[in-house]
Amino acid sequence: MPLTPDFLDGNAAAGDLESVFGTDMTVATGRCRGCGQRMSLAQTRAYLRGPGIVLRCPGCESVLLRLVRSADQMWLDTGGLDYLRIPAPQ
Repeated sequence: MPLTPDFLDGNAAAGDLESVFGTDMTVATGRCRGCGQRMSLAQTRAYLRGPGIVLRCPGCESVLLRLVRSADQMWLDTGGLDYLRIPAPQ
């Protein structure tokens, strides 16, 4: 039986990230603090089975971004990114 990955691509986190940033974040780009790889958030590995969302680098598997939401609060950690570049609205 073939193994299936326990992650999706970063597009799976699009709705929650848009609720935080107010724009489509799948086209936002960043650089992994662990290995230096540059990628769009759509290219990351999204883990959704925990208490929140975890985006990991497709190159080295470092945690790039964590988002946890409760009924009245959201916590966002982008400590695994050197930067996050968000295209300006037209």
